[in-house]
Amino acid sequence: MPRAVYILALGIFAMVTSEFVVAGLMPQMAEGLHVTVPQIGYLITAFAVAMAAGGPFLTMAVAKLPPRTALMTLFAVFLAGNVLAATAPGYAVMTTARVITGVASQAFFGVAVSLCVQLTRPEVRGRAIAVVMNGLMLGTLLGLPLSTLVGERFGWRAAFWAITALALVAAAVTRAGIPPLERTGSGGSLREELGVFRTPKLWLALSTSTLIIGATFSAFSYFNPILTEVTGFSTGTVPALLIAYGATTVLGNTVVGRLADRRTVPVLAVGLLLNALFLTGFALLADMPAPAVVCMLGIGLVGVTMNPAMVTRVQRTGNAGPLVNTVHTSFITLGVILGSSLGAVAIETWGLRATLWLGAGMAVLGLTTLLPELTRGRPGTPAEPTRPARRPAPAGSASRERV
Repeated sequence: MPRAVYILALGIFAMVTSEFVVAGLMPQMAEGLHVTVPQIGYLITAFAVAMAAGGPFLTMAVAKLPPRTALMTLFAVFLAGNVLAATAPGYAVMTTARVITGVASQAFFGVAVSLCVQLTRPEVRGRAIAVVMNGLMLGTLLGLPLSTLVGERFGWRAAFWAITALALVAAAVTRAGIPPLERTGSGGSLREELGVFRTPKLWLALSTSTLIIGATFSAFSYFNPILTEVTGFSTGTVPALLIAYGATTVLGNTVVGRLADRRTVPVLAVGLLLNALFLTGFALLADMPAPAVVCMLGIGLVGVTMNPAMVTRVQRTGNAGPLVNTVHTSFITLGVILGSSLGAVAIETWGLRATLWLGAGMAVLGLTTLLPELTRGRPGTPAEPTRPARRPAPAGSASRERV
């Protein structure tokens, strides 16, 4: 695996840590900015909406730049937003800072995944994407608790400064370790990049990703109240359970990365089926500690860990360019928004278990979006070859970096 793949994971880790930091420091930030905790919660929504809506436009702005230049540009935008957050005198400035960092994070994700494809051979591409995605998983496992610890001990602004330092290190390593390729695009003009979105199968693949993530986050967003109010765990036990959940996501992501290249759609189908079963089991057995924990860890094993297979499917249906990858990430973010917001409505209407039933329903709906591809190879069904993702030829010095 090229070292550049691990460097890309470090950059994603820094940005995901910035995304999660608000969730761990809500009371401190509310006091420091003289607003309510629900208003701080809106900062999470602002970040997510900025990612989904603004990320593709920033990606188009840097798409013609060489990959390393594009990444450094996005680091600069991200650092500007993060420094603004660390020094924000009030809520309005903080909201602006979160929008800036959200847009930069989304664009970085798309460019990084596209570059990962350029640096690796097709037969190991799923594994490489899994390595990059581990930056996301480790952000959940380590970034959130560490930034929360820094914020609780030294103040919430110190957490943002720590993330700034981490991003500076990631930017320096990126500058030194990413090989000089010619550009980040998939080889065509902007019109060709946009033209791929006329493919109905691409929209079906994007909708599958939204439902996979929506099903997972309808549960994950409310693990804390479910585990304490329904299952009966103490508040001091929940962090340890969430760390265990994060560890299962790292494990699942690695396994899926090994299988994503050759068994893309079957992996997604099995993952959705198992997720539906774990969510249903959690809903039925939430008041029993041992089965509830097993189901929670199962959701971690087969939920967001489908990312390598999701990315591989979208790239084969569309292309491996940064715009497609960024739009895909926007659909993933849409799943986060839908899962958490619809879950809140379900809880207000039917109680805490309702959000688990909602997740199970979304997982089943996600399975239906895979049926056209699952049935394609059956007798009487015409097979349609998968179009491989295009890849621009790397510059001379970059060829040594391939697997």
